[in-house]
Amino acid sequence: MKTIGYYNGEYGPIEEMKVPMNDRAVYFGDGVYEAMLVKNRVIFSLEEHLDRFWRSFQALRIPFAMSREELTAELYKMVDKMDMDDPMVLYWQTSRGTAPRSHVFPKNGKANLMITVKPFAMKNMKTFRHRLLTVEDTRFFHCDIKTLNLVPNVMAAQAAEEAGCTEAVFHRGDRVTEGAHSNVSILKDGVLKTAPLDNLILPGVTRKHILELAPLCGIPVLEEPFTLEELMDADEVLVTRSTALCLKAETIDGKPIKQSAPELVQRLQEAYQEKFEKETHPSLRKS
Repeated sequence: MKTIGYYNGEYGPIEEMKVPMNDRAVYFGDGVYEAMLVKNRVIFSLEEHLDRFWRSFQALRIPFAMSREELTAELYKMVDKMDMDDPMVLYWQTSRGTAPRSHVFPKNGKANLMITVKPFAMKNMKTFRHRLLTVEDTRFFHCDIKTLNLVPNVMAAQAAEEAGCTEAVFHRGDRVTEGAHSNVSILKDGVLKTAPLDNLILPGVTRKHILELAPLCGIPVLEEPFTLEELMDADEVLVTRSTALCLKAETIDGKPIKQSAPELVQRLQEAYQEKFEKETHPSLRKS
């Protein structure tokens, strides 16, 4: 297949799959999700995404019954149904289940599982440059859970699109939190600075990788809040997400970023590309 969808054991082209109206994802966004890259039919950083998925659905008390092994097998089964090797993006979500609309949890609820796989064109880390737009962060206070409740993110992303930008950067007052669908870090005086893990940002898998790779590239890391002023005064601004790895930005609110440490960005990007190629090598393909 060129695209494939899955819903509670049924398979088919994404365009033909249907979700029941009473799925709680429809009424309440009552669920959690993950998305990741696939290359050579190898799912990149699967274990880390599974870890976050388990934390997310447990935090919302969703009765997801599959084991990690069962879910892993289903994800790879989906990948193997595709008529191509790479690149692909693999997405999955679970909701609290299907029940008549009521805010309280359904009794004896059974979680729904949806999976999609489709071709994906990765952006070139060496040539792509983000244009950023700052947006006041009015989301709720559980941004650390990868919930389906993404309306504020959607509105911010649309505002960025209409402003001729490629990503929105949230801030709460003067504190920068994260992007609408990414984590945002800065390089200043040779140090990589990023917001700490708390309830205001998502613990990004790519963010984690960058923090691990930076010291290996001779770049110290500082995990603490930074301000809009620091963002605007950064030597480099990095935008990281699972389906784009590590990209740099060129403008914020129409103002140019210094981009004065390209050699540090290049070190990080090359280290990340090496990690990605190594961990998606054809020899690691599940049989």
